[in-house]
Amino acid sequence: MTDPRIYLAIDNCFASKRWTRPAEWTRLIKSLGLSYIEASADNECDPLYSTPGYMEGWINEVRENCERNEVVIANLYSGHGTYSTLGLGHNDVRIKDRMLEDWLKPMALTAAKVQAGIGFFCHAFSYATMQSPELYKNAENELLERLASFAVFCKKAGVKTAGVEQMYSPHQIPWTIKGAEDLLRKIYNMSGCPFYITIDTGHQTGQQKFLRPDSVRIKEFAGSCISHGKIKSLWLGSESATELLNRMISKRENIDENFINVLKLKMDQVPYMFADVRDGDTFKWLESLGCYSPIIHLQQTNGNSSAHWPFDNEHNEHGIIKAEKVFSSIASSYSRSIDKCMPPECDEIFLTLEIFSGTADLYDEILQKVISSVEYWRQYIPRDGMRLSEIMNGFTTAGT
Repeated sequence: MTDPRIYLAIDNCFASKRWTRPAEWTRLIKSLGLSYIEASADNECDPLYSTPGYMEGWINEVRENCERNEVVIANLYSGHGTYSTLGLGHNDVRIKDRMLEDWLKPMALTAAKVQAGIGFFCHAFSYATMQSPELYKNAENELLERLASFAVFCKKAGVKTAGVEQMYSPHQIPWTIKGAEDLLRKIYNMSGCPFYITIDTGHQTGQQKFLRPDSVRIKEFAGSCISHGKIKSLWLGSESATELLNRMISKRENIDENFINVLKLKMDQVPYMFADVRDGDTFKWLESLGCYSPIIHLQQTNGNSSAHWPFDNEHNEHGIIKAEKVFSSIASSYSRSIDKCMPPECDEIFLTLEIFSGTADLYDEILQKVISSVEYWRQYIPRDGMRLSEIMNGFTTAGT
């Protein structure tokens, strides 16, 4: 069983548009008690917005200031820029190729030059694609082919690890545990190269909206709509199923089992539209896939939104992300039998604070969010590079 080393890191997105030069954010992050950094494309290193000459200068400045301030760029990561597009899931092949050739590959080469890994999310499927099983299958296969080719590119370039982030809605895969497992298996089989996933502790807040309703739920929903004279919203995945149900409700017609069976057949055609209950549980993700997640994004959440709260007293009081449970869930993922169809288990995990700052946040407010979060997690990771077993032993000792 692998006993990974654990590091506490931070995404420098909190510094975007404020502390933007490598000389600034490397010094600042070191002063906050951290030595490992995830460099966000949003903080002035996005190859789509930058020139090759600028990027070479950025790399040199990073190397110089990492050495000066004794910090390490552990990973590069995509930001809001590429997240806001269809990207690799675009209906036009020219856009998919541009995202791969002009963004992902340059980012990977940059990561290699600073001896880092890379994580990203830069794809989504349109509504029309999601409503057509044939279009969806083709889009999914094309995405996997590009990700597999990227995995090969990263290995040849010398990138430490490469992986995609898990999301929480059907049009942005992987968003379910099974879907993520299938994605990792397929890419590893297609490429022969390790490819991983980033688990985000707040990205389990959407799946609960996409549970498949049973007969009882459909009847209750229809009855409520008829009683109140207003059609609300029930997730059926299929547009035709939704339209059919709404017509029946508008006509105030009886919703019997025969009709529900018709709805079920329509839902059966789009199984990729539905989540399981466990998909909305952060700790189920960590138990299932923690050992394949070299980057784990840390944010506090109440389980209802992915707001990237800090780990301060106020938010920890209402938050569900507890360090002990995070570590025990990760440990569970390493305790299972090795699946040879999956990539090798990670021997390093960077628990990476991803604390967002608001446009109108004061500088001191931003820094206090980070300081509080670092203080919370340093209780459990006092030294970077600790083995997971050592951290777990600390819990046992504290409880005796």
